[in-house]
Amino acid sequence: MEMKKSCTTRRFSPEGQTAFEARYEAQKIAFGPVVFQCVRYAWKRGILQALADAGSFGCSVESLEHSGKWSGYALKVVLESCLSAGVVQQHDDHYVLDKVGYCFLSDNITQANYDFVSDVCYEGLAQLDRSLDAQKPLGLKALGPWSTLYEGMSSLPEPAKSSWFAFDHLYSDTSFPLILPDVLATAPRQVMDVGANTGKFSHAVLQASPSVRVHLVDLPQQLNVAKGRLQGAGLVDRTQMYPIDLLDASARLPRGMDLVWMSQFLSCFSEDAIESILSRVTASLNDQGQVLILDTF
Repeated sequence: MEMKKSCTTRRFSPEGQTAFEARYEAQKIAFGPVVFQCVRYAWKRGILQALADAGSFGCSVESLEHSGKWSGYALKVVLESCLSAGVVQQHDDHYVLDKVGYCFLSDNITQANYDFVSDVCYEGLAQLDRSLDAQKPLGLKALGPWSTLYEGMSSLPEPAKSSWFAFDHLYSDTSFPLILPDVLATAPRQVMDVGANTGKFSHAVLQASPSVRVHLVDLPQQLNVAKGRLQGAGLVDRTQMYPIDLLDASARLPRGMDLVWMSQFLSCFSEDAIESILSRVTASLNDQGQVLILDTF
């Protein structure tokens, strides 16, 4: 008897999309980088805020130019791009902030994601085709002279550094409190935080359970950041730091762990690297140990 394979369909295009509608969506992609930069200018230079302050009546290009903050040419270029993206509306000769525009002024997810792409990813993305072909982060040179981002994460130039950690912490701050009951469900005594980053998870679990000892694994420069956080909270005495490059397949992990935690970590690496890391993580567990993996991206 032949078994039929189940088929899972994933799509973001609406059912019954016409060829004209599809073509319109394709233009959004074609001009995406231009719109991205224009919206960034409107947000960061205060144009969106000026429209928000003007309320439902909005502002004309002439009235905005009269403020002396922006040239008429810049306003026309930027506002037309914002209009095409639904960031603003136009009523006669006045531009009015639309709901998408308000997201840039008030929504922390939109702000963190936009700053991350703009300050961390954008310039390096010009090398994406070469990076994918070579399977190496060739665009990383836009930020610094490292072979991987993790080597330079604690010393990124601004504003990339602030934008990276704002992005990373936005997701960890919301997910860690939700996952802690699962982390502590078996009353672990020895917990290993693989890819400890700035120590936010270690800080959370140490505060939640006075009997836990946390073993932090990361590159030395990242562990220095985590150690500073834990020292400031008076929790560092219940920790052990392991400065390890996890991409080095010969680097062993400490043994006898009740629980190993990885968050926003494995998805950053190749399948071969993931296999190597998981093999070593498995070897670090005691007989009843378990692994918890959280990927919030």
